[in-house]
Amino acid sequence: MRAGCADLELPRTIVRRDSGSWALQNALERRGLGPVAGVDEAGRGACAGPMVVAACALRRADMRRFDGLTDSKLLTERSREWWFERIREFAVGYCVVSVDSGEIDALGVHTANLEGMRRAVAGLRTHPGYVLTDGFGVGGLTAPSVAVRKGDRAVACVAAASVLAKVSRDRMMTELHARIPVYGFAGHKGYSTQAHQNALHTHGPSAYHRWSYSNVVKSASVHGMRSPRRSNGNPGLFNAFDQGVMDNGGTDVGYP
Repeated sequence: MRAGCADLELPRTIVRRDSGSWALQNALERRGLGPVAGVDEAGRGACAGPMVVAACALRRADMRRFDGLTDSKLLTERSREWWFERIREFAVGYCVVSVDSGEIDALGVHTANLEGMRRAVAGLRTHPGYVLTDGFGVGGLTAPSVAVRKGDRAVACVAAASVLAKVSRDRMMTELHARIPVYGFAGHKGYSTQAHQNALHTHGPSAYHRWSYSNVVKSASVHGMRSPRRSNGNPGLFNAFDQGVMDNGGTDVGYP
Protein backbone atom coordinates (compact mmCIF):
# COMPACT_ATOMS: atom_id res chain seq x y z
CA MET A 1 0.00 0.00 0.00
CA ARG A 2 1.29 3.41 -0.91
CA ALA A 3 1.68 5.69 2.10
CA GLY A 4 0.29 9.22 2.01
CA CYS A 5 2.04 12.23 3.50
CA ALA A 6 0.23 11.78 6.81
CA ASP A 7 1.57 8.21 7.09
CA LEU A 8 5.24 9.11 6.74
CA GLU A 9 6.97 9.52 10.06
CA LEU A 10 10.21 11.24 10.98
CA PRO A 11 13.10 8.79 10.49
CA ARG A 12 14.30 7.20 13.74
CA THR A 13 17.31 9.44 14.22
CA ILE A 14 18.62 10.81 17.48
CA VAL A 15 19.12 14.55 17.13
CA ARG A 16 20.52 16.35 20.13
CA ARG A 17 19.07 19.81 20.80
CA ASP A 18 22.60 21.12 21.41
CA SER A 19 23.91 19.75 18.10
CA GLY A 20 23.08 22.89 16.18
CA SER A 21 20.23 24.37 14.19
CA TRP A 22 21.06 22.33 11.07
CA ALA A 23 21.14 18.87 12.67
CA LEU A 24 17.53 17.90 11.98
CA GLN A 25 17.61 19.17 8.39
CA ASN A 26 20.89 17.34 7.79
CA ALA A 27 19.45 14.09 9.14
CA LEU A 28 16.40 14.35 6.90
CA GLU A 29 18.34 15.25 3.77
CA ARG A 30 20.80 12.39 4.30
CA ARG A 31 17.75 10.13 3.97
CA GLY A 32 16.65 11.71 0.72
CA LEU A 33 13.90 13.85 2.27
CA GLY A 34 15.12 17.24 1.10
CA PRO A 35 14.73 20.01 0.49
CA VAL A 36 13.50 20.68 4.02
CA ALA A 37 11.22 23.67 4.52
CA GLY A 38 10.54 25.48 7.78
CA VAL A 39 7.24 27.22 8.51
CA ASP A 40 6.38 29.91 11.06
CA GLU A 41 3.96 32.79 11.58
CA ALA A 42 3.81 36.29 12.97
CA GLY A 43 0.81 38.10 14.40
CA ARG A 44 -1.11 35.23 15.91
CA GLY A 45 -1.26 36.99 19.26
CA ALA A 46 -2.18 40.43 17.88
CA CYS A 47 -5.75 41.74 17.95
CA ALA A 48 -5.38 43.85 14.80
CA GLY A 49 -3.94 43.35 11.36
CA PRO A 50 -3.22 40.16 9.42
CA MET A 51 -1.45 37.02 10.49
CA VAL A 52 1.51 36.43 8.19
CA VAL A 53 2.89 32.94 7.53
CA ALA A 54 6.15 32.09 5.78
CA ALA A 55 7.69 28.89 4.48
CA CYS A 56 11.39 28.76 3.65
CA ALA A 57 13.97 26.21 2.51
CA LEU A 58 17.72 26.71 2.92
CA ARG A 59 20.70 24.85 1.47
CA ARG A 60 22.99 22.88 3.75
CA ALA A 61 25.89 24.28 1.73
CA ASP A 62 24.95 27.74 2.99
CA MET A 63 25.21 26.92 6.69
CA ARG A 64 28.02 29.42 7.26
CA ARG A 65 26.06 32.17 5.54
CA PHE A 66 23.40 31.78 8.22
CA ASP A 67 25.57 31.69 11.33
CA GLY A 68 23.75 33.72 13.99
CA LEU A 69 20.28 33.32 12.50
CA THR A 70 17.71 32.64 15.20
CA ASP A 71 14.11 33.27 16.24
CA SER A 72 13.03 36.69 14.94
CA LYS A 73 11.82 37.68 18.41
CA LEU A 74 15.39 37.41 19.71
CA LEU A 75 16.80 39.72 17.03
CA THR A 76 16.83 43.50 16.95
CA GLU A 77 14.78 45.23 14.27
CA ARG A 78 17.96 46.15 12.40
CA SER A 79 19.21 42.54 12.52
CA ARG A 80 15.86 41.22 11.30
CA GLU A 81 15.96 43.55 8.32
CA TRP A 82 19.49 42.41 7.47
CA TRP A 83 18.58 38.73 7.77
CA PHE A 84 15.39 39.30 5.77
CA GLU A 85 17.39 40.39 2.70
CA ARG A 86 20.01 37.67 3.17
CA ILE A 87 17.38 34.94 3.42
CA ARG A 88 15.62 36.16 0.28
CA GLU A 89 18.96 36.21 -1.56
CA PHE A 90 20.18 32.74 -0.64
CA ALA A 91 17.10 30.62 0.12
CA VAL A 92 16.29 27.65 -2.09
CA GLY A 93 12.76 29.05 -2.06
CA TYR A 94 10.34 30.92 0.14
CA CYS A 95 6.70 31.94 0.20
CA VAL A 96 4.99 34.53 2.40
CA VAL A 97 1.20 34.63 2.72
CA SER A 98 -1.12 36.95 4.61
CA VAL A 99 -4.35 35.91 6.36
CA ASP A 100 -6.45 39.02 6.92
CA SER A 101 -8.43 39.86 10.04
CA GLY A 102 -11.75 39.02 8.37
CA GLU A 103 -10.65 35.46 7.64
CA ILE A 104 -9.27 35.11 11.16
CA ASP A 105 -12.66 36.17 12.53
CA ALA A 106 -14.51 33.73 10.27
CA LEU A 107 -12.28 30.69 10.86
CA GLY A 108 -10.84 31.29 14.33
CA VAL A 109 -7.21 32.13 14.93
CA HIS A 110 -5.87 28.56 15.11
CA THR A 111 -7.68 27.30 12.02
CA ALA A 112 -6.61 30.42 10.12
CA ASN A 113 -3.03 29.78 11.20
CA LEU A 114 -3.13 26.21 9.90
CA GLU A 115 -4.66 27.34 6.62
CA GLY A 116 -1.95 29.97 6.21
CA MET A 117 0.75 27.34 6.75
CA ARG A 118 -0.79 25.09 4.09
CA ARG A 119 -0.88 27.98 1.62
CA ALA A 120 2.72 28.97 2.35
CA VAL A 121 4.04 25.44 1.79
CA ALA A 122 1.94 25.01 -1.36
CA GLY A 123 3.35 28.30 -2.68
CA LEU A 124 7.00 27.22 -2.56
CA ARG A 125 8.50 27.15 -6.05
CA THR A 126 10.56 24.07 -5.09
CA HIS A 127 8.39 21.37 -3.55
CA PRO A 128 9.81 20.28 -0.17
CA GLY A 129 10.56 16.69 0.71
CA TYR A 130 9.83 17.40 4.36
CA VAL A 131 8.34 20.26 6.38
CA LEU A 132 9.24 21.37 9.91
CA THR A 133 6.62 23.46 11.69
CA ASP A 134 7.06 25.56 14.79
CA GLY A 135 5.26 24.34 17.88
CA PHE A 136 2.35 22.24 16.62
CA GLY A 137 1.49 19.80 13.88
CA VAL A 138 -0.26 20.84 10.68
CA GLY A 139 -2.42 18.44 8.72
CA GLY A 140 -3.08 18.67 5.01
CA LEU A 141 0.38 19.78 3.91
CA THR A 142 1.68 18.72 0.51
CA ALA A 143 4.67 16.98 2.12
CA PRO A 144 5.27 14.91 5.27
CA SER A 145 5.94 17.05 8.32
CA VAL A 146 6.75 17.13 12.00
CA ALA A 147 6.31 19.78 14.67
CA VAL A 148 9.42 21.01 16.47
CA ARG A 149 9.10 22.55 19.91
CA LYS A 150 10.50 26.09 19.75
CA GLY A 151 11.48 25.33 16.18
CA ASP A 152 12.33 28.96 15.45
CA ARG A 153 15.24 28.61 17.88
CA ALA A 154 16.17 24.99 17.13
CA VAL A 155 16.03 24.80 13.32
CA ALA A 156 17.63 27.24 10.87
CA CYS A 157 14.94 27.04 8.17
CA VAL A 158 12.18 27.64 10.74
CA ALA A 159 14.13 30.63 12.09
CA ALA A 160 14.37 31.93 8.52
CA ALA A 161 10.60 31.57 8.12
CA SER A 162 10.06 33.45 11.37
CA VAL A 163 12.17 36.37 10.12
CA LEU A 164 10.36 36.49 6.76
CA ALA A 165 6.97 36.47 8.49
CA LYS A 166 7.88 39.01 11.18
CA VAL A 167 9.53 41.58 8.89
CA SER A 168 6.78 41.26 6.26
CA ARG A 169 4.07 41.78 8.86
CA ASP A 170 5.86 44.67 10.57
CA ARG A 171 6.07 46.45 7.22
CA MET A 172 2.35 45.87 6.62
CA MET A 173 1.47 47.32 10.01
CA THR A 174 3.70 50.36 9.41
CA GLU A 175 1.87 50.97 6.12
CA LEU A 176 -1.45 50.58 7.94
CA HIS A 177 -0.30 53.15 10.50
CA ALA A 178 0.24 55.64 7.67
CA ARG A 179 -3.42 55.22 6.66
CA ILE A 180 -4.94 55.29 10.16
CA PRO A 181 -2.36 56.65 12.62
CA VAL A 182 -4.72 57.03 15.62
CA TYR A 183 -4.07 53.46 16.78
CA GLY A 184 -0.26 53.65 16.76
CA PHE A 185 0.21 50.48 14.70
CA ALA A 186 3.79 51.44 13.79
CA GLY A 187 4.79 51.05 17.42
CA HIS A 188 2.92 48.01 18.75
CA LYS A 189 2.14 46.29 15.42
CA GLY A 190 -1.40 45.45 16.48
CA TYR A 191 -0.55 43.67 19.73
CA SER A 192 -2.49 44.49 22.87
CA THR A 193 -0.12 46.88 24.56
CA GLN A 194 -1.53 49.46 26.97
CA ALA A 195 -1.15 52.18 24.31
CA HIS A 196 -3.20 50.11 21.89
CA GLN A 197 -5.86 49.41 24.49
CA ASN A 198 -6.09 53.13 25.24
CA ALA A 199 -6.56 53.90 21.54
CA LEU A 200 -9.27 51.27 21.26
CA HIS A 201 -11.07 52.78 24.24
CA THR A 202 -10.85 56.26 22.71
CA HIS A 203 -11.66 55.51 19.07
CA GLY A 204 -13.26 52.07 19.03
CA PRO A 205 -11.97 49.35 16.67
CA SER A 206 -11.35 49.69 12.95
CA ALA A 207 -12.18 47.27 10.15
CA TYR A 208 -8.59 46.00 10.49
CA HIS A 209 -9.15 44.81 14.05
CA ARG A 210 -10.15 41.23 14.84
CA TRP A 211 -13.78 41.42 15.87
CA SER A 212 -13.71 37.87 17.26
CA TYR A 213 -11.40 39.03 20.06
CA SER A 214 -13.06 39.92 23.35
CA ASN A 215 -11.02 43.09 24.01
CA VAL A 216 -12.03 44.39 20.56
CA VAL A 217 -15.71 43.52 21.13
CA LYS A 218 -15.60 45.25 24.51
CA SER A 219 -14.20 48.47 23.08
CA ALA A 220 -16.74 48.37 20.24
CA SER A 221 -19.62 48.08 22.69
CA VAL A 222 -18.47 51.24 24.47
CA HIS A 223 -18.90 53.13 21.18
CA GLY A 224 -22.08 51.34 20.09
CA MET A 225 -20.24 49.86 17.12
CA ARG A 226 -21.18 46.62 15.37
CA SER A 227 -18.90 44.20 13.59
CA PRO A 228 -18.25 45.00 9.91
CA ARG A 229 -18.05 41.28 9.15
CA ARG A 230 -20.82 39.45 7.37
CA SER A 231 -19.64 36.31 9.11
CA ASN A 232 -18.07 36.49 12.53
CA GLY A 233 -17.92 32.92 13.76
CA ASN A 234 -17.30 33.37 17.47
CA PRO A 235 -17.46 37.06 18.47
CA GLY A 236 -15.71 37.66 21.75
CA LEU A 237 -14.40 34.10 22.01
CA PHE A 238 -10.70 34.98 21.84
CA ASN A 239 -8.67 37.28 24.02
CA ALA A 240 -5.34 38.70 22.88
CA PHE A 241 -3.93 38.06 26.36
CA ASP A 242 -4.99 34.40 26.38
CA GLN A 243 -2.33 31.68 26.10
CA GLY A 244 -4.51 30.04 23.44
CA VAL A 245 -3.81 32.77 20.90
CA MET A 246 -0.21 33.63 21.70
CA ASP A 247 2.40 33.63 18.97
CA ASN A 248 4.49 30.50 18.49
CA GLY A 249 7.75 30.29 20.36
CA GLY A 250 6.54 31.36 23.78
CA THR A 251 6.72 35.12 23.45
CA ASP A 252 4.96 37.10 26.16
CA VAL A 253 1.29 37.51 25.28
CA GLY A 254 0.30 41.02 24.31
CA TYR A 255 3.72 42.12 23.11
CA PRO A 256 5.30 42.02 19.64
